[in-house]
Amino acid sequence: MTPPVPRHLPASHKLASSPPAGKLRSERALQKGQLTKQLIIDAALGLAGQIGLEGLSIGVLAEVTHMSKSGVFAHFGSREELQLLVVREYYQRFADEVFDPAMKAPRGLPRVRALFANWMKRVAIELQSGCIFISGAVAFDDRPGPVRDALATSVQTWLDALKRAVVQAREAGHLVPDADAPQIAFEIHGLILSLHYEARFLKNPGAIERAHIGFENILLRYGTHATQPL
Repeated sequence: MTPPVPRHLPASHKLASSPPAGKLRSERALQKGQLTKQLIIDAALGLAGQIGLEGLSIGVLAEVTHMSKSGVFAHFGSREELQLLVVREYYQRFADEVFDPAMKAPRGLPRVRALFANWMKRVAIELQSGCIFISGAVAFDDRPGPVRDALATSVQTWLDALKRAVVQAREAGHLVPDADAPQIAFEIHGLILSLHYEARFLKNPGAIERAHIGFENILLRYGTHATQPL
């Protein structure tokens, strides 16, 4: 029997029907599956920082997440796909923390400074958890394949963004006209790599401060008189 139409609604109005129970169950299952996959990726990121991408496997991840190997495998399909997803997620988080916030700074030297400052904040965390880009470069530098390609593309994309920021600083008159953007980006990247080695591996005190001093020295060498500190 068709339910009566409420008096305050026009006769042509039809009551919205509830979604079929089967559809609701499917949506809940999908949401649960997506949540489970994200939890696995989070665990994989933590593991990769400690043991590297090369040490990452379905079996190790299943043990850490207290899941069956088949359960983990169902979300990724292969060890390589797991590694690729970890690289993509790592890069996305890097972009969210380092690149995107810096885009709010004005073009020119303020943006270059913001990029470096955000990068240093990220490094402060990575000194404890490890950097997948660095460990991955060591493990996959001479091993062609999708994982190496994903790592190289991620790092190159970031360095290209840094170079663009330097070019914009030069165009804004914050750097000398002949400032070499690739060289400046190379030097800044070198500071970060040195910092990882000095602080994480050698445990040398003052490494973070030295990185900051190194960055300011770069700006002193390439900056215009208008941007030099008094």
